[in-house]
Amino acid sequence: MRTAISKTIHDGDCLYLSGFTHLIPFAAGHEIIRQGFEDLTLARATPDLVYDRMIAAGCVKKVLFSWAGNPGVGSLHAFRRAVEDGVPNEIRTEEYTHSATAARLRAGAHGLPFLPVRTFEGSTLPEHNDTIRKIDNPYGDDRIYVVPPLEPDVSVVRAQRADREGNAHLWGITGEIPDAAYAADRVVLAVEELVDESVIASDPNRTRIPGHLVDYVVEEPYGAHPSYAQGYYNRDNEAYQAWENASATHERLLEWLDEWVYAVDDHTEYLEKLGVGRLQSLEPEATYTAPANVGAYTGGTTHD
Repeated sequence: MRTAISKTIHDGDCLYLSGFTHLIPFAAGHEIIRQGFEDLTLARATPDLVYDRMIAAGCVKKVLFSWAGNPGVGSLHAFRRAVEDGVPNEIRTEEYTHSATAARLRAGAHGLPFLPVRTFEGSTLPEHNDTIRKIDNPYGDDRIYVVPPLEPDVSVVRAQRADREGNAHLWGITGEIPDAAYAADRVVLAVEELVDESVIASDPNRTRIPGHLVDYVVEEPYGAHPSYAQGYYNRDNEAYQAWENASATHERLLEWLDEWVYAVDDHTEYLEKLGVGRLQSLEPEATYTAPANVGAYTGGTTHD
């Protein structure tokens, strides 16, 4: 991950760290903090703890988002301090709805100039964001809101497994992960495990990220902690609850970063510090769903 981040990201870039509730690339966010990047524009639906940490570390100048908070707990304190008090530095914000953020990525993934959305009807949000515009419906008599494409310089995406070419199997809540990969100029893919290409070829329906999009593949078990990876480990609710206290003041949050980010050399050391018992407590009861016989493909044409 150290190499992937250093080779793909530059100061001032627009980053998208994808994953909706699960497969959130926390380890990549920590590595970005360790490498000291500045003036980043962070885009994400639900900028949760990983962006709170990057904001507190002074990496960020702007956030494009839809809903910001510590899921199930409360506010993102570092986010609020930066917006309201300029601590550690002022950041600009650009707010959308979840569906509009997804639409922006979809437009970027497909090379479209905009995409229409209905989500702003009855909302005052367009009054605060001049990128949300209304145009005449070419197929009707009404007007419809549209949003522009989102094309990040770098997307960091996670999946459950991939081969060494970056062809990745993804399941569970896939969210905006595939579109984030297609929309970006450069892509870092992190996975729970690298597998033989025959494993990927055995179930092409799960191959949501093709290798031709990917610049770097990183095998990084538990790299989404404290979020979860469907079939590999559960969400660490204790960590989300503890963040409320750890981030309550800027000074306390910096102490957390010193202990859990700067004082560990990489994600392996982070896991060692977390401890085997903590990781074992997150193991799911079942790894995969019931087996399905999807038949065999021989590559030829069959005739009666």
